[in-house]
Amino acid sequence: MEGGFGSRRGKTRAAPSCPAGDFVAIDFETANAGADSACAVGLVKVSGGRIVDTAVHLIRPPTRQFQFTFIHGLAWRDVAECDDFGALWPTISGFLAGATFLAAHNAPFDRRVLNACCATYGLTAPTLPFHCTVRLARQTWSIRPTKLSDVCRALGIALDHHEALSDARACAAIVLAARTTSIAATRPEEPSAPPDAASIGLRPAGGMPA
Repeated sequence: MEGGFGSRRGKTRAAPSCPAGDFVAIDFETANAGADSACAVGLVKVSGGRIVDTAVHLIRPPTRQFQFTFIHGLAWRDVAECDDFGALWPTISGFLAGATFLAAHNAPFDRRVLNACCATYGLTAPTLPFHCTVRLARQTWSIRPTKLSDVCRALGIALDHHEALSDARACAAIVLAARTTSIAATRPEEPSAPPDAASIGLRPAGGMPA
């Protein structure tokens, strides 16, 4: 976006607020409008400012009804033999260990899915706070519109949209880019452009496998 990434020389803008600490970026895909119909989850762990682990799981939702195959390409046949959310929860919750917050693009959606899935299977939902990269992108770079594909295009982040792991990777990259911009914004003679992908442990746009 023109003029969206830098401060003019000699002028200091307020440093954007960006969450600190280790975190997990999370992205759910759902089979239908039911909040507990998660059919895939992508997870990306960030520690010390770098991506250190990733995971992706297909999930068998409570019903066979798939309304959103046209969005993510998944259908009942893809998940019929997979574990349900309850069976996967020990693995997912273990991945979240050590995180100080969860990051998601349109975080209210992913928080709602996580809480609904936990409720359906009688599990205690995690109390980790969520931070939303939609809000972060608007606040840090004034990017609009803020669909994940738009933000990734503006920042040069690779994306296979609605593939859960790719979406989670992109979300993690947005948080890391915002952190770098937040630091740069306190230096009036330095531009606050986002970092290149290699500096935060990502492949450049076009280099991420589908």
